[in-house]
Amino acid sequence: MAKEFSCSHVHSECSWSATEETEDELMKKVTEHAKLHGHDEMTSDLTAKVKSLIKEV
Repeated sequence: MAKEFSCSHVHSECSWSATEETEDELMKKVTEHAKLHGHDEMTSDLTAKVKSLIKEV
């Protein structure tokens, strides 16, 4: 099953989302996108929050 993340769950004004086959691939995209929100690195707290919001599609 593919994995999906929607940034709107963290930043309500942002409509960005991504779907990838694996969580690792998805986290790479999320990490790049997070830089647009001023997150130059993914802290352990932010990573945990994102992972808790990943859905299987």
